[in-house]
Amino acid sequence: MKKTAILLLSITTIGAISCNKNECHECHYDINGTEIELGEYCGNDLSDIEANGYTDSTGTVHTVHCHEH
Repeated sequence: MKKTAILLLSITTIGAISCNKNECHECHYDINGTEIELGEYCGNDLSDIEANGYTDSTGTVHTVHCHEH
């Protein structure tokens, strides 16, 4: 019984982790009070843009905000 519970917990945890990697959100940054839409980011791309920000054509890095759509 204990092995079954551990196996079930492991499968549930792996499933939750893999679902989060496929999660997608709409993202934007703010400049002078205006939201600049960046579109939808998913998985590792979502994690990267939230952690590192968005670099525009002038080399300026903006803090990105992502939310569920």
